[in-house]
Amino acid sequence: MSTVAVVVIVIVVLVVLAVAGYFARAQARRRGLQERFGPEYDRAVKDHESTREAEQELLARQKRHDQLEIRPLAPEVRERHLGEWRQVQERFVDAPETAVSEADRLIHQVMSERGYPTDEGYEQQVADLSVEHAATIGRYRQAHDIGSRAGSGQASTEDLRQAMVHYRALFTELLDIGDDANATNHATDRAAEPDAAGAETTAAPATETGARGETAEEEAEAERDGTAPRTKTGAKVKAAAERAETDTKTRARTTAGRRTARRDDEGA
Repeated sequence: MSTVAVVVIVIVVLVVLAVAGYFARAQARRRGLQERFGPEYDRAVKDHESTREAEQELLARQKRHDQLEIRPLAPEVRERHLGEWRQVQERFVDAPETAVSEADRLIHQVMSERGYPTDEGYEQQVADLSVEHAATIGRYRQAHDIGSRAGSGQASTEDLRQAMVHYRALFTELLDIGDDANATNHATDRAAEPDAAGAETTAAPATETGARGETAEEEAEAERDGTAPRTKTGAKVKAAAERAETDTKTRARTTAGRRTARRDDEGA
């Protein structure tokens, strides 16, 4: 075999190896982006003309995020924000639109204290959050959309309740409480409990839950948030049953009295 032939073969092998290495790196990069961004990866691909452009944007998000000084919250700051969240969800009962607006404001405040820029617009906030909070960024988008519609009166109370549930998901992550995540749940549980003196039956019939079409997870989150719709059906049914029982006993006593009086008249 001539020297030229050997050189050609070597060059071909090197080219093949280079191409194979390029595609292997591209596949590894793609898997890494898919694992990190989850549904956000699919959304980016859908919003761009090519997968390559979408991946370049996601890589740019990562690079920008690496340059941010994201820091955890001090324990006392977390507790303060938990207290503020309890106040927001308590306000939902009487002023749902106001509560949703304040929930959004609280998200911005926590973002700022964690080190996220909050003065570059909503889309940039979403891009920054998506790097570490890809699992909940879709819910943040939904909550923001509902809040925007509420401003023009196009969001129902149920929509606003869903917005609170979605905001809560991101709020919990932003607190960065790790294994102590149950602390947030317990705190919101306490805020959702009515006073003992004025407590009312709040369990909705199974058919009503089905009509709203909510999942068990959403129902549980709503109960923790204190934003689940309340119903007095149980109390009303109980009161009606008690009145019916009282009426029945009264009629029975009246009938017995009339029969006794009739027998006395006949005996006389």
